[in-house]
Amino acid sequence: MASAPVTESGLSPAASSSDAGTPAERAAASIAMRLQHDLRRLKEIHSIQRKIETKRELLPAYADWVAGLLEGGRNAGIGVAEDVLPTIMVWLIDTGDYARALELADHVVAYNVPLPSRYERSAPALIVEEIADAAIRAQTAKQPFPLDVLEHVEELTADADMHDQVRAKLHKAIGTELARAADAMDPTKPEFADVAHRALAPLRRAVALHDRVGVAGQIKRLERALAPPKLTTKSAGTSPAK
Repeated sequence: MASAPVTESGLSPAASSSDAGTPAERAAASIAMRLQHDLRRLKEIHSIQRKIETKRELLPAYADWVAGLLEGGRNAGIGVAEDVLPTIMVWLIDTGDYARALELADHVVAYNVPLPSRYERSAPALIVEEIADAAIRAQTAKQPFPLDVLEHVEELTADADMHDQVRAKLHKAIGTELARAADAMDPTKPEFADVAHRALAPLRRAVALHDRVGVAGQIKRLERALAPPKLTTKSAGTSPAK
């Protein structure tokens, strides 16, 4: 289990405040106090990049505790309404550890674990928006983003209610990644048409959900690439006199 934070006296907050409760309750209190301490530390940092670096440093201390929550949830078939697991899920998204973030996201969505009130969104909406935004940032910088992560999020949250603009971002990200794959192909090959059509579907869905989502140019480019070549014919007329 993750080690407890230590106060200036050298004792963990749980031990220095009270020895009451079961070992599990004391451990839960200790990890909750660690989280509050780390959240205060993060709040004092203004640079987003430094926040991300700090989260990356803090995450290992929570790994064992989160693993225990996941295992307990699987064994009992329930989730626990507490702040640590969903907060760590968000930190993993922020630091780009999408494989581990999705493991937690699966648990949060499956067991309807609420997010801490500071996030002001439902868990599915946050998962969709944070990962879609990360993908769009990477794509804008001409960097690839894992398509399997985007498709996992789409499947995981397919039945969740959220604002159309949020869902549109995810479809934009999926379509953009597929369009990138199509761009790398020979347009004369059948595989190009398959991938281009796959890209058009989410891009058009994004526009249907939010007409200012910003994919009109991609759609036109793909449609032009898929259009059959125009046949050039000579206009009929009389031959010039000799």
